[in-house]
Amino acid sequence: MTVEDIQNVADLLRPTYDRTDGKDGFVSLEVSPALSHDTTATIEEARQLWSLVDRPNVMIKVPATREGIPAIQQLISEEININITLLFGLPRYKEVAEAYISGLETLATRGGNLKQVASVASFFLSRIDVLLDPLLEKKMLTGGPQSEIATRLQGQVAIASARVAYQLYKEIFGSERFRKLADGGARPQRLLWASTSTKNPAYEDTKYVEALIGAETINTLPVETLNAYRDHGHPTLSLDQDISRAYHTLNQLSSVGINLDAVTEQLEQEGVEKFVTAFNKLTIALTEKQEAVLES
Repeated sequence: MTVEDIQNVADLLRPTYDRTDGKDGFVSLEVSPALSHDTTATIEEARQLWSLVDRPNVMIKVPATREGIPAIQQLISEEININITLLFGLPRYKEVAEAYISGLETLATRGGNLKQVASVASFFLSRIDVLLDPLLEKKMLTGGPQSEIATRLQGQVAIASARVAYQLYKEIFGSERFRKLADGGARPQRLLWASTSTKNPAYEDTKYVEALIGAETINTLPVETLNAYRDHGHPTLSLDQDISRAYHTLNQLSSVGINLDAVTEQLEQEGVEKFVTAFNKLTIALTEKQEAVLES
């Protein structure tokens, strides 16, 4: 059922894929989240899904867990398009980009078609602020210098992380190492902003859209956020703005006793658990419906 559904969407988007020479027009299908910490099983299921769907404009979703990194590298080397999901932290992003480039280098040595491979690295953004804001609110109540810093940081960390990630993206995919691959047809692994609906009603409903516009990036919007932006958004290239401030924002977290790397690792763990729970609920519901049909 899933395969047929994804095939139908891929066929619907195929004109866009063809018109943009394979740059856009993709649909993603996720490896079971229960395999998030199993490298071998992730590779096997990704291969199976890729083969079953059999469409060039499909991406297989693989989580950016420690176990997912080698799976990403292997699958890219096999000319399988990958959407890296559940990505929160900058150190992990560097590992993801390295896995992509290493996979392409292996593919190149095999004489594979570099131009045929596409990938995105999907940062989940609003969840960062959802976790950090309550911690910062506690710091704000303490008074003194920490309180002032926490006040300035509230609601700023996710966008700062995205802006720093974009600088890393330009550095990595503007390097001599990648240029050699690009000369052979390789495409950069684009950044994708996910979880971009505003969870805090005190924030602008276009908060995670307005500040995240940059060349070669993607923003996946819920319908409500898309409608809000179409109504009162102000499109302008914003990702390259206030870069020094973005670095300063991230550096200041330690001065209020918050370890951003620990926070993003927590978000990764919680994200896997949420995905597994949702997947299990869906499986149970489908099993119950199947049994009901067979009994009728």
